[in-house]
Amino acid sequence: MTRAEPEADERMGEALDALLGWYARAGVSTFASDRPRDRFAETEAETERRRLARPASAAQGVAPGAGPQPQGSAALPERRAAAPPPRPRAPSIALRSDEALASEAREAAAKATNLAELQALLADFTGCGLKATAKNLVFGNGAETAEIMFVGEAPGRDEDLAGEPFVGRSGRLLDRMLAAIAIKREDVRVTNTVPWRPPGNRTPTPAETETCLPFTLRHIELVNPRFLICLGSPSTKALLRSEEGIMRLRGRWASVTLPNGVAVPTMAMLHPAYLLRQPSQKRLAWRDLLSLRQKLDTKE
Repeated sequence: MTRAEPEADERMGEALDALLGWYARAGVSTFASDRPRDRFAETEAETERRRLARPASAAQGVAPGAGPQPQGSAALPERRAAAPPPRPRAPSIALRSDEALASEAREAAAKATNLAELQALLADFTGCGLKATAKNLVFGNGAETAEIMFVGEAPGRDEDLAGEPFVGRSGRLLDRMLAAIAIKREDVRVTNTVPWRPPGNRTPTPAETETCLPFTLRHIELVNPRFLICLGSPSTKALLRSEEGIMRLRGRWASVTLPNGVAVPTMAMLHPAYLLRQPSQKRLAWRDLLSLRQKLDTKE
């Protein structure tokens, strides 16, 4: 393999990411069909069908001064080529506003009385276009009545394949981070603000996050954790309703008021995937972990 080949593949990947990003900004969240449509071929086929459907006299023309064909002459049978079979029509998609989708999500999430019901309702929800491109729903795992609940951004490739959150390299790092303050992974609850993987591991759009957020809030209500930890900037902004950067918000305790009126003490932390890219920032994560440990040891 020449050096130019991997560079060409990288450029192609960047072009595809840019195209998907343009689709997202344009509001394209799902596909009408799993097959591309050749509009040029369809136009040519329709033109040919109309030409063959015209009467023979109109198609060939009548010579000037020529009279009508004698009655006794044998009429030539008209030959027509069979028209191509019609293409199946793409299913129509009802367009709904972002607020309508979020309202639908709130109504659905409110019906769940336990985590199993919430997962089933989320699996049936069609208001988020990411569902059409993801392989699996990534709902959550861990203790169903945990003291600590972690909420990340969105599944990555490993999570999408496994159907479980934080199972790849970032998941293993999270396990080690918890072990450093004497917490077992199975004793905490882990989920994401968006349960389906965005194409190309892009950041979920604000509309996608807002559509899925009612299910995340209901998830937190049902677990009823003592402390809530937002992993990464998108999760922090969605739950704390803040536009400040993660570096300003991390390590500071605030609270998230759930739809049922319960206020949960909440802290933002750097996402393990970010720490894998920036190992020097692990010192900040260690400070935040110590703050969490101190809160756990404080009887309030």
